[in-house]
Amino acid sequence: MGLRITIPNNPTAADREAVGAPLLAYNSAHGRDPRLRTVAILLTDEDGQHVGGLWGKIVYDWLFVEWLAVPERYRGLELGTQLMHEAEKIAQADDCVGLWLDTFEFQARGFYEKLGFEVFGTLEDHPIGQSRYFFRKRIR
Repeated sequence: MGLRITIPNNPTAADREAVGAPLLAYNSAHGRDPRLRTVAILLTDEDGQHVGGLWGKIVYDWLFVEWLAVPERYRGLELGTQLMHEAEKIAQADDCVGLWLDTFEFQARGFYEKLGFEVFGTLEDHPIGQSRYFFRKRIR
């Protein structure tokens, strides 16, 4: 067979691609086009520096919000809400069924609920003593 298992100490983008490429090829061959596309909505300061924003991807018919980050000094200005509304517009334009994401108990559960997201799963003790919540919001 000629293969062996290796575990890099500092995995690279190329390592990720080595795992992702055969998975994407399999999914494309046995399913339909996953329509994989990266989504970035950035917060840019007066100096043109990107200081936060939203990072995600569209896969099949859903937009997955991987990261949403607003620096503490800019919180309370509705920027998180604006970022999520922009993501929803992108999802609608791309004919997505909805958006989904996850957040830890110590993060922003109430924020997402106010935006109309609902919990569809909970992973308890992640981290120990707390939970990680999985949210979705259908837009069609």
